[in-house]
Amino acid sequence: MTSDAKQPAVEGDLTIPLHQEQVDVSIRTVDTGRGVRVTTSVSEHPFEVDETLHHDDVEISHVAVGQFVTGTDVPAPRYEGDTYIIPIIEEVLVVERRLRIKEEVHITKVKREDRHTETVFLKAEQVRVERFDDASDT
Repeated sequence: MTSDAKQPAVEGDLTIPLHQEQVDVSIRTVDTGRGVRVTTSVSEHPFEVDETLHHDDVEISHVAVGQFVTGTDVPAPRYEGDTYIIPIIEEVLVVERRLRIKEEVHITKVKREDRHTETVFLKAEQVRVERFDDASDT
């Protein structure tokens, strides 16, 4: 026989509650014996760097010219290929005064390659994670 307390009682019936459930909720910390260990380590290993290095060297030479020019024909510095030519002018006393190119300075750019080898040390970091509990070693 099932009884529902919300139904209207029929005259002559009596409803008596016999059992009532209750719940009690609480939080507690439980040591399971399990854990995690994280370790890091750094190692160095050699790494060889081998690169070609470029250098620009300058060669300077004096070239005798001995050519006379007029005051309006004085040559300006100029490039001939990789060579920068700077005319050097001097006054020479003749019956009349004229300009003569005494010499030129030739500056030539020469490209040079050198091989460079060097060992450098690179660092790498590793992480190790260990899980363990009371029942096992790791």
